[in-house]
Amino acid sequence: MAGTAEVWKNPLRDERDKRVPRIAGPCSMVIFGVTGDLSRKKLMPAIYDLANRGLLPPGFALVGFARRDYADEDFAKVVLDSVRAHARTPFRQEVWDHLAEGIRFVQGTFDDDAAFGRLATTLANLDAERGTGGNHAFYLSIPPNMFPVVLDQLSEHKLAQPDIVDAQGRTPWRRVVIEKPFGHDLESAVELNALVNRVFPEETVFRIDHYLGKETVQNILALRFANQLYDPIWNANYVDHVQITMAEDIGLGGRAGYYDGIGAARDVIQNHLLQLLALTAMEEPISFQPSQLQTEKIKVLSATKLVAPLDETTARGQYAEGWQGGEHVVGLLEEEGFDPQSKTETYAAITLEVDTRRWAGVPFYLRTGKRLGRRVTEIAVVFKRAPHLPFDQTMTEDLGQNALVIRVQPDEGITTRFGSKVPGSSMEVRDVNMDFSYGEAFTESSPEAYERLILDVLLGEPSLFPVNAEVELSWSILDPVLDHWAADGRPEPYEAGTWGPPSADEMLERTGREWRRP
Repeated sequence: MAGTAEVWKNPLRDERDKRVPRIAGPCSMVIFGVTGDLSRKKLMPAIYDLANRGLLPPGFALVGFARRDYADEDFAKVVLDSVRAHARTPFRQEVWDHLAEGIRFVQGTFDDDAAFGRLATTLANLDAERGTGGNHAFYLSIPPNMFPVVLDQLSEHKLAQPDIVDAQGRTPWRRVVIEKPFGHDLESAVELNALVNRVFPEETVFRIDHYLGKETVQNILALRFANQLYDPIWNANYVDHVQITMAEDIGLGGRAGYYDGIGAARDVIQNHLLQLLALTAMEEPISFQPSQLQTEKIKVLSATKLVAPLDETTARGQYAEGWQGGEHVVGLLEEEGFDPQSKTETYAAITLEVDTRRWAGVPFYLRTGKRLGRRVTEIAVVFKRAPHLPFDQTMTEDLGQNALVIRVQPDEGITTRFGSKVPGSSMEVRDVNMDFSYGEAFTESSPEAYERLILDVLLGEPSLFPVNAEVELSWSILDPVLDHWAADGRPEPYEAGTWGPPSADEMLERTGREWRRP
């Protein structure tokens, strides 16, 4: 029709196609502690990988803050070395050249007012030069005892809360990212949360738990709520118990400064494993909006209780010398930097119950340890035995319990264990596994956890980040165990390369169960 402008539509774009990802808007990220291991091995490579995948805005800026006397070019070289050594995606010079244009460095210490003044000036210049629009995320890759100083400096220099409005009348955003540990007990976690919220409102705080960024962890939600197959049996009527395991085969040489006095329970159970429990046990949310997911996780953690007596339902250990991977390794007490009298546990196991109608009477066993048989993280939902087996005992003597195993790492996927007839003339039933592997089923590799989490910070998507209430509830669950252990002797030694101390096996044997061998 004359005078009507024709609206062009992309014939390849279907509104129902969810594969086109969201791209972060104009912004920058400031990393404090930028010369540390986490930054070099995870954060900077993840930022490059996001840029390589086209998920960062054209004017994105990366600002490093540290004591080193670097020029911008020196810092860019550090980032480049990290990217070449640790990036997941192939190196492309044109992507790097574009990213490098927005790299800046601010030299100074955390108590240096002038340095934060220079940081404010640098960010203002980036707003003008790169079009970052006043949107800035601050990543605190620093020890928790440094948080108060940095937070106060950000507040004092008007960096935490924007006091400007852009041409469209929008207020820019400011966000802060905090790495674990989120305190060392309930009291310190409450203090830390209050400290952070004094400067940054809770909706702008992103507490990084990198396990929640893993594809397999997010697939727990897809497995449970997108498949009718599992919903009827995901409850106490059919589930005997749940085991959540995070095992590592490495020792703690060189990590004494962080780990001694912290221990396995604080390091892993309080955050990673209790979050996995919450995702496994939660009810279906009304929607997948972040607030709805957080509400359901908070309900589960509020209903989660320790099973008593703690002497029988918990176990702790400390690795001793042994053989692992064909080589002799020393015990914790001989590791460099550790006190020869250290009572720090390197293995921890606890028994929990979720006091809801769905899970009444189902024990949840959580365990983690260093120098165990192999590196693996998994959630095993173990089902009750069939109430009647119309077979001879000899026909089923090798038959265990059905299980659904979600492998979080290293070979991400899902395994179902069930009984099947052995080929032959006799009726013999044995356990077999049916396996789904991410690596084989999909043609693209999974993003590294920090890629997903950093992108969510820049997008303002808090679904995968624990809020205050989750952190405090987790500590309230774990604190009685830590107090009990502190008043009760030393961790039990276990040989490196095995699966933990004898007390951990006894913990399950008392109820007629046994640990899965991953």
